[in-house]
Amino acid sequence: MTGYLVLPCHVVATVTPMLVLAVSLAGLGSAVVAGLGIAAYAQRRSGSYLLVALALSAILLRSAVAVLTIGGVIPFTTHHTAEHALDFVLVALVLAAVYYARRVESAAGVDR
Repeated sequence: MTGYLVLPCHVVATVTPMLVLAVSLAGLGSAVVAGLGIAAYAQRRSGSYLLVALALSAILLRSAVAVLTIGGVIPFTTHHTAEHALDFVLVALVLAAVYYARRVESAAGVDR
C-alpha cells in the first residue's frame, strides 16, 4: 500500500479506572435524564414526549453498550457499530418528535 495513509477507525481501549469512572458517570447521568424523560411522558401522555423519552433512553443504551464492552460481553468491533446505530436511532427519534409536534400543532390550528 505505497502512498496510502492508513488510519485506524477506532482505537481499542484498555480498561482503566478512569474509563470505568467515565462510563459509570455517563451511565448514572443518562439514567437520570432518561428517567426524567419517562416521567415527563407519564405526565403528558403525548406522542412527542414518548419519542423524546425513547431518544433519551437510547443515550442510556449507549452507556449499557459501553458497560457490556468493558465486561467482555460485546466485542470492541461490535461496540463501535452498536454505538453508531444508537446515534442514528437517537437522531431519528428526535426528528420524529419534532415532526410529530409540528403536525399536531398544524392540525390544532396553532400558529407560531
